[in-house]
Amino acid sequence: MLATHAVGIDLGTTYSCIAYLNEHGEPVTIPNQEGELCTPSAVLIEHNQAIVGTEALRNAIIQPDRVVQNAKRYLGDPNRVWKIDGREYTPVDIAGLILRKLISSAENQIGKIERAVITVPAQFSDIQRQLTVEAGLKAGLKHVDIINEPVAAALCYVLGTEGLWFSELANEQQILVYDLGGGTFDLSLVRYKQNEVRVIASSGDLHLGGIDWNQALIDATATKFRKEFGEDPRTDPESLQYLSWEVEQTKRSLSVRPRAALSCQHAGKRKTYQIEQEGFCRLTRPLVDRTEEITKRLLQDNKMGWAHVDVVLTTGGASRMPMIRSMLKRLSGRTLNTSLSPDLSIAHGATYYAGMLISNSEFVHSILNETASARLSNFRQFSVNARGLGILVRDTQTNKRVPHYLIPANTVLPAAVTQTFGTVVPNQKRVHLHVVESGDGGTAPYVSLGACIVEDLPPNLPQESEIAVTISYDASARVHVSARDVTSGKQATTEIVRPQNLLQRDGVSSQVVEPEELEISLVGDSSVLSADDLPVAASSETAPAATPSSPPSTAAPGTPATSAAAAPVRSDPAVAAAPARDKLETSEIPIPLCNECGEPLDSRGQCTACGASLKTPQRTASAPSRTPAAPAAGTSRGAPAPSPATKPARKAASPPRPKPIPPASPLKPVNEEEILELPRTKPTPPAANSGSAPPGNRGRRDPGEEEFWSL
Repeated sequence: MLATHAVGIDLGTTYSCIAYLNEHGEPVTIPNQEGELCTPSAVLIEHNQAIVGTEALRNAIIQPDRVVQNAKRYLGDPNRVWKIDGREYTPVDIAGLILRKLISSAENQIGKIERAVITVPAQFSDIQRQLTVEAGLKAGLKHVDIINEPVAAALCYVLGTEGLWFSELANEQQILVYDLGGGTFDLSLVRYKQNEVRVIASSGDLHLGGIDWNQALIDATATKFRKEFGEDPRTDPESLQYLSWEVEQTKRSLSVRPRAALSCQHAGKRKTYQIEQEGFCRLTRPLVDRTEEITKRLLQDNKMGWAHVDVVLTTGGASRMPMIRSMLKRLSGRTLNTSLSPDLSIAHGATYYAGMLISNSEFVHSILNETASARLSNFRQFSVNARGLGILVRDTQTNKRVPHYLIPANTVLPAAVTQTFGTVVPNQKRVHLHVVESGDGGTAPYVSLGACIVEDLPPNLPQESEIAVTISYDASARVHVSARDVTSGKQATTEIVRPQNLLQRDGVSSQVVEPEELEISLVGDSSVLSADDLPVAASSETAPAATPSSPPSTAAPGTPATSAAAAPVRSDPAVAAAPARDKLETSEIPIPLCNECGEPLDSRGQCTACGASLKTPQRTASAPSRTPAAPAAGTSRGAPAPSPATKPARKAASPPRPKPIPPASPLKPVNEEEILELPRTKPTPPAANSGSAPPGNRGRRDPGEEEFWSL
């Protein structure tokens, strides 16, 4: 048995799985106590005990108010809780219970597990990644690393499935990874060359997955049932859960046969419908069109055609649906690569990455296959950020706060940007910024990561002193902040106060801050450093800790406080940290100034006076040397601007704005008579005790079922 284990976990919306590298460097999926390779991501709370997996799914029909499903889709939503037996469970709590089930099953077979790599969608924000790490810590892990799901799939593909190291790809390839899972859709363009996987660009949709195909069929069936019997099964939790179970089985059947039976029962009435594969395709066409639009937009934004794509790699359980594969074949004009297991490949790729991270002497020497151990030590992966990272500034035209992204989306990680700000009062003690990420998909509202507070500035700082603030992404797309006084070179203390943590600090509300602690003005340029410029990726162990704050009702015993609750706020962050007085309201957000004439810039980075635009310098080999300049004075409202002669010659940063992706169109009206082919005979009422029976005990078949099985 290995002394150190390389463990990867695919924490999915509907199913999860865990794997490890054995002595021969092969990824091996570890079955749970029930012998299943994939564990349903469902949790049953009964008598203050958590039951995870298939048993929870079986009880979802008779106890729907005690079973939690699809919790991953709600990670980061502070308003989403499940109250069972007087106790509230957050999505992090549910994810922690699922991970604990997987880890406990694995430890019974391979021994103690203290660290693991957990996969996340590429579109996950910093908050959602932090919550995933917190769930891993709640499950008993001491160290958690993060990898994007499409990158894990690409690693599994290029390193060879099932440990076949001799299947190494011979030539450089560009791979389009199409990952459609139960709850999320991820798309990544990956370039492979010897000993390296590099992500070119990523896109996707966090609210598009197999459960959305299920919901479309649920709504169509319930609507038809209501028209026939005057009762809607969606109004009763047990009937809805029974219908959901039936729809899931029908969707799976339609992936391998042209038609399937679907039963719906509610209020003592029961009906069986014949679902044709062609009708199901027409019903869910808007969802397929959405994935097609995202795929085409990713290639267009990177100025690529299908001739530049060598392999179309599909993964994720929902990618099995014939309508998805037909769309990709039509779009790409080539045969799809379906060599990876849609259910296990993500966990196997995470396992390879875990081996790359802990390829120390103890672990490498315990692997008997020398080729595999050498490959793990030499292989590298480079990812990109799926979201832009920046700060909030005030638009001088509308006087509203708007995001100003300093690191654009699809920048090679790790990446950092340094922005210089000026103090506006003597002896200023604190600098205050609002750090934000762009929304997923390009059209969603920005996500507020919290208030970045730079404290412990040197004493007796004169007015207009320069403070250089560096905001960075590490290799796992986690956000870090550092600050330095330009004059003295002294490093300042920084922390990101999450919106949910704005409670009490040192007995004083953190929302009540003195005016001089908030006022700053942007006086310098910004420089972006990419992965090629940063020699070592920032470790998650050195990340600045968030303010500990966790509700007593949801905190698990022994959970470290450094990964406390962090929730996204998609509205104006002024609600989270709005000062009480007008002066604070107008001065807490910096305004970028034009380097040519010193006038304020608008929300698009354009100068309101001379029309000059900002450009972000890319891939600088080192931090740019700044020519001392007279900093901007005053507050952020029309303060006297410095003359152009005192401005740095270098232009400030203004990353390109991503092209918006049109929102998903609603489901088009369909003819239920075409989608749901009805039996011609009169429906048979169910037996007296079959109103809410589980799938294994449904009573007599009606003529529709007899007609179906006779086919």
